[in-house]
Amino acid sequence: MAKPLLDKVLVRKDRRPQKFYALVNSTGREPSFSKDDEDFLWEVYCFARDAHRGQLRKSGEPYFEHPYQTAKILAGMNMDPIIIACGLLHDVIEDTGVRFEDLRTRFGSEIAELVEGVTKISGISFRNRQEQQADNFRKMLLSVAEDIRVLIIKLADRTHNMQTLESLPPVKRRRIAIETRDVYAPLAHRLGMYKVKSTLEDLVLKALDPEAYKFLAKKVKEKQSEREKYISTFVEPLQEALQELGIEARIFGRPKHFYSIYKKMKTRNKPFEEIYDLLAIRVIVSNKDECYSVLGVVHDLFTPVMDRFKDYIANHKANYYQSIHTTVYGEAGRMVEIQIRTAEMDRVAEEG
Repeated sequence: MAKPLLDKVLVRKDRRPQKFYALVNSTGREPSFSKDDEDFLWEVYCFARDAHRGQLRKSGEPYFEHPYQTAKILAGMNMDPIIIACGLLHDVIEDTGVRFEDLRTRFGSEIAELVEGVTKISGISFRNRQEQQADNFRKMLLSVAEDIRVLIIKLADRTHNMQTLESLPPVKRRRIAIETRDVYAPLAHRLGMYKVKSTLEDLVLKALDPEAYKFLAKKVKEKQSEREKYISTFVEPLQEALQELGIEARIFGRPKHFYSIYKKMKTRNKPFEEIYDLLAIRVIVSNKDECYSVLGVVHDLFTPVMDRFKDYIANHKANYYQSIHTTVYGEAGRMVEIQIRTAEMDRVAEEG
């Protein structure tokens, strides 16, 4: 019996569109995937694309763009091929004629059950006002999702939905943004996925207070060269002192994300110009002992703010976040937070 056309396409690498390679190359790994994994993802890509053929989003673009972008977000988070495949397939049970049995027959029980799990979460509805409380909703999500990977896929799905809110009516945009702020961003925090949490919170700010978002984006951009110059006053002497001790470290600065700055302005009732702790310096070293050596050097070079020290290495957070946080005074008395951790601690902190 002749093989289906799809099987022939699988071995014709040159027929795969650039869009597919943009997906598989979204990871930070080199190489991105093995040939078998790439062939598998191509099969899933074709299946999902065909299942959603003819469907459109509210924006008018092909519906497949949403699962594609969801999968791309998951690839960017360095998820494995199974989770990326589920990103491509996450809406096929809910929005197409594909059934659970179809998925299980074609791709196996693991993928079918993950996709069904995302479908269950998407179908949760409130029975009473108490269930509408954000904390109760988060607990409900955690109880329904028997596999934590379901929640990761849902967070990627929500991230893309937040990125494309413009086509929705204002009332619905606001409802989704508030739900994201109160449920999904804290959920990402609970899972230790800081990068996802920050992205969601910034998108919430953009949706709920677009003028504040534009203002902060403009201000942060204006201050970029000043910020980079100020960071160098920390990085250069610290790097020099660590080299003398034989400690190899990667040191870099990053601005606090917009939502974090926005909250500081609100809680302190101060304008942007008077929020000084907008910077965090991150120091990445090889092992735990070096983290404490770096801490000693930092406190020798700069004056510490004594009530702003946290050792999350000795006492990690519930989501397994580990890092040393200390805040010091720099030039002109400006406070700067310094985070010290190993490369593995950094990976867990950013990706969960």
